[in-house]
Order: sequence, then structure tokens, then C-alpha cells
Amino acid sequence: MPIYMDYHIFPGISVEEVKAAHMTDKATQAKYGVKYHQFWVNKETGSIFCLIEGPNPEACIKVHEEAHGNVACNIIEVEPGLINLFMGKNPPMQNGIVYAQNGEIDTGFRFIMVLDIVVNTSLSTHSDIEKFVFPKKPRNEAIKIIQEFQGELVENLSDDSIIAVFTDAHQSLRCVLNIQEIFTNRLQEEEWEISFKIGLTEGQPVTMADSFFKDSIDYAKRLSLIAGENQILLSHCLKKISSFQVQNLDQKKVKVLEEKHRIFIGDFCDYAESNLATEKLSVKSLSREIGLSRPQLYRKIKSITGRSPKKFIRDLKLRTAFNLIKNNNLNVSQVAYEVGYDDPSYFSKCFTQKFGISPSKVI
Repeated sequence: MPIYMDYHIFPGISVEEVKAAHMTDKATQAKYGVKYHQFWVNKETGSIFCLIEGPNPEACIKVHEEAHGNVACNIIEVEPGLINLFMGKNPPMQNGIVYAQNGEIDTGFRFIMVLDIVVNTSLSTHSDIEKFVFPKKPRNEAIKIIQEFQGELVENLSDDSIIAVFTDAHQSLRCVLNIQEIFTNRLQEEEWEISFKIGLTEGQPVTMADSFFKDSIDYAKRLSLIAGENQILLSHCLKKISSFQVQNLDQKKVKVLEEKHRIFIGDFCDYAESNLATEKLSVKSLSREIGLSRPQLYRKIKSITGRSPKKFIRDLKLRTAFNLIKNNNLNVSQVAYEVGYDDPSYFSKCFTQKFGISPSKVI
């Protein structure tokens, strides 16, 4: 049968109350052909996540309705492999409640890292182009470090960035700092001609989105996009959760995106990504959509990203183009139009300035 996970919000609820509700579910589930397996509780946020096996979402919901009337905010189907990857295989459990390896209640929250690596050099031969498209040495080094800090790699089908998930905030932060240090040393030794950006955030398995950890993965990707060259950008909540003293780190190397900017950046990127190929995407249209004057928009984007809105939109377009070139059978003109460039020659010029290689050589 399919596996589902649902999401409840109960501020102030106790673990004992959740256990009692779970036992009531267990007593009711057979009537609907459902099995309530386990649940995660985050007392601080009042979030509860139930793992359920059932014929369909409606049957799972009916169990909750009849047992205690506490219907979930959202329920989604999840692949068993993703449950094992993100939540752990056969975790410690008592009366349905999941515990972490240290004996504390597992909140269900995880820590998502996105590492973006780009080769920055002028290339000519086919073998060099292979290194550009698949920078194997940096990727292999990053994967090795991730595994050393108990991170799990997440398959990424949308682009070439590396995604990893951690159960511990402190370990996730130590991992990205280690990657940054090793990569920076290799750059100084001129072993690698690359630049990199890292986004790191916390996240919960189910939100109001339609897929598992979608919001946190999307946010980590945006943090990596916003980050400066060779910089780590952390979410504000991760800074609070981790015992690591972020304030003692070099602020040029590690920055925190304040929570008040999260919605703004989300609105900005949502609109930009939805209108990459249309004439609607401009600083003027973004100002109107977000509700800020052009000077206000400029100051806010500049303070967050270190780039003007125009340059940030350009980076977003060119990074999308880079992924389209690598993952699709499109020619240069088609890619240019997909990301809103009417002139393929101008697109090629911008792409070459950004990545050090003509798009025609990558295709």
C-alpha cells in the first residue's frame, strides 16, 4: 500500500497527548484498512508528523476524524526510500513516537545543504569541457566530507547542485565550514579553477507544499543562489538552532539571511522564475509585483545579495540556462529564448562572461 505523511499543528500539546491520540488511531485504523506506524513531535513549533500506510489519503483522514477529530493540515504520499533517507531507517521508537540516536524525541526537522560548484575558466578542448560540465574532483571531495559528517546525499534531478540532508544542526554547519575551508585552500593552491556557493537551512518534512521537504530544499537552493562567491549563507532559524557560535565566524565567509527577508526573497524568486521567458520580467514589473518602489527594491536586493536587481535577475537567468544546456537537447537559440533573451548572440556573450565558455561548446 502507499505510504503517506501528514502534518498537524497543535501549539502547546504534550507528548503524552500525542501518544494517546496515536493509540486511538491504532484502535480505529483496521476499519479503514490503514496502519498508523509512527510520528514525530516538535514541541517548540507544535508540529506533528504521522507516517501512515493506507489505500488512499481519504482513508487515512477518516481514521483521524473518527478517532479524535484532529484532522491534518496536509497529507502527501511519500516514497519509502525518501522516508529512509531523510527520516532514518528503523529509528528508535516507543509507543509510536520516534526518538533520535541521542535519546531525545526526534522533532522530524532536518537540515538541508545545497552546494553549487561552477568552473571559472576559459576552456577549449573536449576534455576540458567535460571538466566544466562535471567538475568531478570538487564534487567527489564534497561528497566525502558530507559522508564524514553523517550527511545523506539527496538525488537532484532539476540541476547539478549537490543536495545533502543532516539530522543534526551542529554537524551540518561543521560540514559546510569544512567544505568551505578545503575548497578555499585548493583555490589558493590553484588546483581547482572553480567558485562555489553554499546554502544551509532547516526544514520540516511536510508543509502545505505537495512534496516531501519541498519548501526547505527550494529555500536552500535560493540561499545558494543568493550567497556570494565562495560564501555560506545560512537561514536565520538554523543559526538559532545550532549550538555553533555563528557570530564568531568571518562574516564575509558566512552570512545569515534574516527571517524577515525570507518572504521577500521567496516572492522575488517566485515571480522571476515564473516569468524568465516573458517580457513581464523587469525591475519595473518586479517593483510593482512586490509593492516596492524601484529605489527601495534596489536597496533591498543589494543589501541581501550584494547585487543589483538587474544583475541578480541576470544570474538567475544564466544559471537556469546553464542547467537547460546540460540537461536538455536544446540549441543555443532555444535556450536563449527559454530564459528571456531575444538575441542569441547577446545571450552567448553574457553566458561566456559569466562562465568562461561559450554555450555552443557546452551543447
